[in-house]
Amino acid sequence: MANPSISVVMPVHNALPFLNESIKSILAQTLGDFEFIILDDASSDGSVGLVRKWSLHDKRIHLHESKNRLGLAGSSNAVIAKAHAPLVARMDADDVAHPDRLRRQWNVMKDHPDVVVVGTLCNGINADGREVRPRDRWRLLRRSAYIPFPHGSVMFRRELYDQVGGYNEELGRGEDQDLFSRMAAHGRVLTLSDVLYSYRYHSSNATLFNGVRAVGENHSQNGHELAAFYMLGAMRLWAGEPPMLLEAMLKKKSLQWNAKTLMILASAIWGHVSPFTLRIFMRSLIRSRDLLASSRVKDGRLYEWRLK
Repeated sequence: MANPSISVVMPVHNALPFLNESIKSILAQTLGDFEFIILDDASSDGSVGLVRKWSLHDKRIHLHESKNRLGLAGSSNAVIAKAHAPLVARMDADDVAHPDRLRRQWNVMKDHPDVVVVGTLCNGINADGREVRPRDRWRLLRRSAYIPFPHGSVMFRRELYDQVGGYNEELGRGEDQDLFSRMAAHGRVLTLSDVLYSYRYHSSNATLFNGVRAVGENHSQNGHELAAFYMLGAMRLWAGEPPMLLEAMLKKKSLQWNAKTLMILASAIWGHVSPFTLRIFMRSLIRSRDLLASSRVKDGRLYEWRLK
């Protein structure tokens, strides 16, 4: 495809259990004018072979390989460097894009020149593809430094990505937050209020490994440590496992004990005793606040990311 409207980019590292479903979800999009750039980041599980087979059946797929492990930020920059379209849509290799995702996002970017990034709400699925975490429209109403959409759901303008310097490869984690914060200084970052993406919670998710590393680091700010514990516990809980945070939190001498810390500690104790009932409680809590948010958040509308 000589001049595609969209470049869908997917970095891949040992994603074989879920890669097939992720690729299928992009090829099944209602908008078909795209190139699909896939970079295999030194996988050792046969992922590259699967992508090679797919590329023989659909000419929109272009496979590139890195023999050396680049990591999250490095592989993200490398795969975007291969893209040709003015709009880039990110896709993560273990998640699922809903059929109308690209068309809806393309329409937003076409109709709103001041929008630089658009993501979508998501639900959460487990390794078997079953929904475990419902949508959460409340996230669109809060003011937060954290983006209200999953990294893999975004579409952004390539020109601005180049202008701000792409992903910061010196960061150990949070490269998506950092990039979109810099892009937000140049235009609007919006979220589609419909669920057009399914984020997968599983035991080999890169977010889980980042969380394990993060809780072992020494941070000067308590907020960073709490975010790392929350991220790690949530990934394990929705994957169907115990959060396994209690011992790590009690050993963390640098934690500052305040209301947020105690709340996460209470969840860690609950999850240690009965992760099943904690999941039930959290699902009920999310559904309740989503219902409350429905009075202000309407399906099909756009909401701007409200940073602190």
